[in-house]
Amino acid sequence: MAATEVILLQRVEHLGQMGDLVKVKPGYARNFLLPQGKAIRANAANRERFERERIQLEAQNVKRREEAERLSERMEGLSVVLIRQAGDGGNLYGSVSTRDIAQATTEAGLTITRNQVFLPHPIKSLGLYDVRVALHPEVSISVRVNVARTVEEAERQARGEVIGAEEEEETPILELVEEETVSEAPAEEEASA
Repeated sequence: MAATEVILLQRVEHLGQMGDLVKVKPGYARNFLLPQGKAIRANAANRERFERERIQLEAQNVKRREEAERLSERMEGLSVVLIRQAGDGGNLYGSVSTRDIAQATTEAGLTITRNQVFLPHPIKSLGLYDVRVALHPEVSISVRVNVARTVEEAERQARGEVIGAEEEEETPILELVEEETVSEAPAEEEASA
């Protein structure tokens, strides 16, 4: 299938900068770049239109980037807590998605959409995670996501305490060993008598 040529109206990660003429697969252009206003088809009329509007588009882009940079400075070190049900091993019943993170971040004072959250894979266990949030195609911040069963557990995780199965399993094993040692000692004394 032939590639579709488009002109980028903004920076697109792994593709190019504003104004670049790039070839992409037709489906990528038709389903993502064009509907979201990230690009226009590269025909003669659109090329002329882009050149006429280039200065205005670049000025708008610079303004949006500066706003995003100011916002990123204010929101540096943002941390959100997500309370979820989990099993004894720390595995969640379900997972934490980009929608959950976007909603928690919005409640914390930074209004974003789930499309701005970059999560390499869904979060499926308790713990602390650093998630990248794109405020602008050229500006992103890291948001600390604290996934815990309770608010108290989230506070303990934030302080660096270990939460989960390792801590719970160690205590019962030690108790069993002590009980076996105590019960074996009288049996040895009876056998030697």
